[in-house]
Amino acid sequence: MREKTVAVEAAEEVVVSALACLRSGDIDGAIACFAEPFRFKDHGIDLEFIEKTRLREFFQERREFSPDSLLHTNSMSVNGDQVVTEWTFQGTREEPFYSGLSRKVPIVFHGVLIVRTDKGKIIDWAEYYDGLSSRRTALASYFTEWIER
Repeated sequence: MREKTVAVEAAEEVVVSALACLRSGDIDGAIACFAEPFRFKDHGIDLEFIEKTRLREFFQERREFSPDSLLHTNSMSVNGDQVVTEWTFQGTREEPFYSGLSRKVPIVFHGVLIVRTDKGKIIDWAEYYDGLSSRRTALASYFTEWIER
């Protein structure tokens, strides 16, 4: 029984650690939470990564896309090696406006993160949210040339 508790604690700990690293801008710390091999799938903008160098660049671009963003964890559920997190994203995005001007647009959307772990490392990360309301299509277009399937 104790082994199962340790596995559950390790699964939750690695997800909490990865999210904390992403929140603070520690991209390398977040990447260190992933195993080799792994799969990262952003279903909101239909991107998938299996290489840490590309995932690192994606995390960096995502942070630059909305530097004032906050990902608030609403709830977290752990079952064995699987962690399900419901979250709310809040931030702003500078977008073109009228006659060469720009404006900051508030962005708020909800999503779900499903992570599978093995031996304290993330082996599968899947994000689900509405891609249109996230206003991340520009971010997705940056990576369309290297979508891995």
